[in-house]
Amino acid sequence: MTTPKLLNRLTFRQLQVFRAVYEQHSYSRAAEALGLTQPAVSAQIRQLEQAIGQPLFKYAGRTLHLLPAADALAASTRAIFGQVSRLQMTLSDMDGTISGELNLAAVSTAQYVVPHLLARFRAHYPYVQVRLRVCNRSQALVRLAERRDDLVIMARVPEDDELTFMPILDNEMIPVVWPGHPLLDADRPTLEDFARHYVLMREPGSGVRSAFEERAAEQDVTLSHAIELGTNEAVKQGVMAQLGVAVLPRLAVRLEIEAGLLAPLDLPGFPLRHSWCTVHPRDHFPTPVTELFLRFVRDHLDELHEHFAAPPSPMPSHGVDCLPVTAY
Repeated sequence: MTTPKLLNRLTFRQLQVFRAVYEQHSYSRAAEALGLTQPAVSAQIRQLEQAIGQPLFKYAGRTLHLLPAADALAASTRAIFGQVSRLQMTLSDMDGTISGELNLAAVSTAQYVVPHLLARFRAHYPYVQVRLRVCNRSQALVRLAERRDDLVIMARVPEDDELTFMPILDNEMIPVVWPGHPLLDADRPTLEDFARHYVLMREPGSGVRSAFEERAAEQDVTLSHAIELGTNEAVKQGVMAQLGVAVLPRLAVRLEIEAGLLAPLDLPGFPLRHSWCTVHPRDHFPTPVTELFLRFVRDHLDELHEHFAAPPSPMPSHGVDCLPVTAY
């Protein structure tokens, strides 16, 4: 097949659908991400396979396998869409606006930090459409492996040379109890003393739970009296209701501690410290908007650190009303 014939038969829509299927490893998930029906996705892929004269995917049972032509096309598609994105950024810069999409996934503990970054970023670049999905650590690792997002924001980044990451803020996890809890008056309480109470914990796959369980194993402490609750907010409310004790991110409870609704407990081996990081696969080249966001985060790290290191207070004004941009 000659190059002109291939150029005449390829469409950007086919490549867009292909990219979604390739990254999601699923026709149904690609259809959901694109807002299409699964038959529409299948039809686009069939047309693309006819255009290039090669099969791209093959199902074995319920598993979608990538064929060699898919890997070759994926590399070219990344380059094509990267150039189109850069063209869009150049044109936007010429008329005084920068537009595009930024798709983020963040572990649930990072939800106390990421909105502050997004507010600043959107104030400077109001035409960028931002999407944020909050998930637990296990889900974040799956999304990272399947390249579903431009960036994943998480702590405890896996030791993997194929990942690129940038630390943005420390995540301290601390033991908390309700005011008046007997352990607050105990002489040098230990994690073993803590574990004799009902311990409220997130679901399996949560980063906070995994870090806590690892520390308990290091100290040879069994967490025999656990009550599983689905979110950090539910755990926090459970401690305030005197249902049990918990280990939670300091940023998740700093307002309640300041208000006297919760009390931090000093235990050996705590706080647990990990850094939230922006993460993406090394071979998943950032889009221009993603590069812009990463540069923006680097430029505002000092401001972010200063705010969260101080007692709770409103963020300094960024001087922009949070109103939708109106096209005239």
